[in-house]
Amino acid sequence: MCRSAVRLALLCFILAPLCPQAQDFRIAGREIQVHGFASQGFIYTNDNNWLTMHTSQGSGAFTDFGVNISTQVTDNLRVGAQVYDRNLGDLGEWHPSVDWALADYRFKPWFGIRAGKVKTTLGLYNDTQDLDFLHTFVLLPQSIYPTDVRNASLSHLGVDVYGKFSLSHGLGDLLYTAYAGHRSDSLYDGYTYLATQYDVFYSRYGGLQYGGDLRWKTPLQGLLVGLSRMDQDLGGNGTFISPYNPTGGFVPYADASKGDSTNQFYAEYSRRKLQLDSEYRRFIHDDAINSGILLTATDIRGWYLSGTYRVATHLALGSYYSRYTIATGSGGPLAALFPAQTDTGLPANHVYDKVITARIDLKRFCYLKVEGHFMNGVGDSTFPDGFYPQVNPHGFKPETNALVLKTGVNF
Repeated sequence: MCRSAVRLALLCFILAPLCPQAQDFRIAGREIQVHGFASQGFIYTNDNNWLTMHTSQGSGAFTDFGVNISTQVTDNLRVGAQVYDRNLGDLGEWHPSVDWALADYRFKPWFGIRAGKVKTTLGLYNDTQDLDFLHTFVLLPQSIYPTDVRNASLSHLGVDVYGKFSLSHGLGDLLYTAYAGHRSDSLYDGYTYLATQYDVFYSRYGGLQYGGDLRWKTPLQGLLVGLSRMDQDLGGNGTFISPYNPTGGFVPYADASKGDSTNQFYAEYSRRKLQLDSEYRRFIHDDAINSGILLTATDIRGWYLSGTYRVATHLALGSYYSRYTIATGSGGPLAALFPAQTDTGLPANHVYDKVITARIDLKRFCYLKVEGHFMNGVGDSTFPDGFYPQVNPHGFKPETNALVLKTGVNF
């Protein structure tokens, strides 16, 4: 642990004087903008390994970077793309992906179209969770923005329509987004990794995704409120070992969602150096495995309250309380192997997280974050929430405290 923490500190001070600037150049008279970011983190927990890392020994397997390029082709048309890669314990494992690649044409302030691989507008931060340098916290509230399923929720391949209306009588502005497309999960993300504990190995997971977001910039300066809705028709294929015949080797596996919906409500208030946020999300997912050999029902509810304050030019402080609960039910011939879990008061069915953070901006494009997590519960269930049996072979303890350090640069 000490060696990893020392290496992180040294990296921070080495990077500080090397922070690059954004790279702009011109081709055929058009300005091309190139931006990027990179970060290195370290996590130590007193109990339970977290986020697929061996954090109870201290782990620095927490690295990511991205590069994007964009240009304003005309006054109304902008195109761009971003390549991203990460290693988070057993997730990512340095398999690069295209975060987004789109063309954005704005016809009028009240109507525009984005097409390609487009970031999904869902709540306050889903479409900016890849931009760590914008946030005070190392980890956004995990009840709403779980970092272990980042690639599943960040973007979709499809089309968005969006726009902004200014309301009369000084009632503020309404901003809307509606989208439809295809979600395609990385095979190196949390959902497919969690499935391996049941000897399920996916070769594909994804499907139709559609939804919308409506937000109101209210007449009260700094206050934003909004709601999002997302529906999905998901399915996956792979192989698994049947509980009926555990010595029979791998057989085909398929699942298909019977219902998948997310409702999210949020509010943000910003004034001078203070920012307050709150969000609530309910996610319901019903699934049929191998034509009904197992039916599962999942009801996840999460919410958080957070606040940040810019104490000085180079120092911001923040704190949040995040609450995540999961209830499950099952049916079909294999239901006895997966009994219902409806008591969200049990540590296995919730994660309550109290967080304090300090962000130090070493230079304009370099930062260091120090964060403490004080968690109750592990949510050991059928959906990723940070705690995995694969890296906790001796079971879970109900309490986990974590020290999280992260340094990064952006240009």
